[in-house]
Amino acid sequence: MFEQAFRNIDDILRKESGCTTELDYTEQTSWLLFLKYLDGLEQDRSDEAAMEGKKYTYILDQEYRWESWAAPKGKDGKLDHNKALTGDDLRDFVDRKLLPYLHAFKQRASGSNTIEYKIGEIFGEIKNKIQSGYNLREIIDHVDELRFRSQAEKHELSHLYEAKIKNMGNAGRNGGEYYTPRPLIRAMIQVVKPEIGERIYDGACGSAGFLCEAYDYLKATHPKRTTAQDRTLQERTFFGKEKKSLAYVIAIMNLILHGIEAPNILHTNTLTENLADVQEKDRYDIVLANPPFGGKERPEVQQNFPIRTGETAYLFLQHFIKLLKAGGRGAVVIKNTFLSNTDNASVSLRKSLLESCNLHTILDCPSGTFIGAGVKTVVLFFEKGSTTRKIWYYQLEPGRNMGKTNPLNDSDLAEFVALQASKADSPKSWSVAVKDVDQVTYDLSVKNPNGGEKVTHRSPVEIMEEIAALDAESAEVLASIRALL
Repeated sequence: MFEQAFRNIDDILRKESGCTTELDYTEQTSWLLFLKYLDGLEQDRSDEAAMEGKKYTYILDQEYRWESWAAPKGKDGKLDHNKALTGDDLRDFVDRKLLPYLHAFKQRASGSNTIEYKIGEIFGEIKNKIQSGYNLREIIDHVDELRFRSQAEKHELSHLYEAKIKNMGNAGRNGGEYYTPRPLIRAMIQVVKPEIGERIYDGACGSAGFLCEAYDYLKATHPKRTTAQDRTLQERTFFGKEKKSLAYVIAIMNLILHGIEAPNILHTNTLTENLADVQEKDRYDIVLANPPFGGKERPEVQQNFPIRTGETAYLFLQHFIKLLKAGGRGAVVIKNTFLSNTDNASVSLRKSLLESCNLHTILDCPSGTFIGAGVKTVVLFFEKGSTTRKIWYYQLEPGRNMGKTNPLNDSDLAEFVALQASKADSPKSWSVAVKDVDQVTYDLSVKNPNGGEKVTHRSPVEIMEEIAALDAESAEVLASIRALL
């Protein structure tokens, strides 16, 4: 229904010198999508108010509503070309009037859970990169074709939007920050088993993949929901925080398209919160997250944590443990070196995790799980409030090289989910008692006692001989080409 419109938008954006990557395409599509969605939301609310004999107060002033500047319609319901801005007039209106007007909403918002707050945050740092007003006019016309009214329409749009986010993830190192493979997320949720009424949190939410998938899971496992349960899912279930402006916009839009009308996503640096200030009301039942790893945090941020380290992922792990309620469940992706690093912070954090939580499961993910990341990862599954006695490991081996053309799929993880319920032993799974773990280093490395994959390392001499042979082969080819010239 809408796939062609998305393709047309991307085709036009490729002509723009200011838009050079998949990240740019998604960003520019997102802010226009949001304004189109907001227009539909306001129209629905206005219609509902009219049916009740009430007057609706619009969020946006008349001049800045989609129907006024982007898609003014004539009596026939078609675009009024006399009123519709285009060229330099359109670009100048967007850059000099519309975006500054929307940015000012942040000061007016009564709270962070309001649509006004989200408008102010989204347009706080978003810039219009579409320099040609004529291209912008074409894109707006395509965006105007999209509809958010029915569940079927939202469902299709959410799939198309997810495909854009996936393309960002495949676009290289930066894009990977925003995309966790959905089959991995779904497997993590199936193990954690959230219920309606539980509060689910991701403090490094990126494109909100975990929260969107958790919402889909709860709807699928509770098909006959009451109105009260639906309201709980809408307003009091999903919570996230995101530091980066682009990811924040994408997270909001992604949740909206999945059906959450006013997502509880804060635009903030999660790690600037002092853990000593966390109160019971701030805690959550479930944490699902893939925090950024490899980053370095400044000393003043590290002071907020009992175990000080520059490694971003280790700070996030402390944050997640602290923000879980007693009995709360966590599933967190982290670099596999966390299990074996010998620096003081790594050892202390492993010891703390084992003592404050029941780290019951470690999923070892193969190389290539995250496109372009170039690191191996594990998923830690834990429950807060009881110490760890035994850890069940599962070594995921899909039996093929992972990559863009061979990404992770749901069937790859089916055995893991099935075995995890009983924590059964198999050629790929085993258990380790914590009393058998080195009590000085707390090394939790993945060591499959069943052998797993046998890696045969070649000697340096063999490698050098192969390089020399290849060089000789290349020299022969070059010589034969020269002979032809």
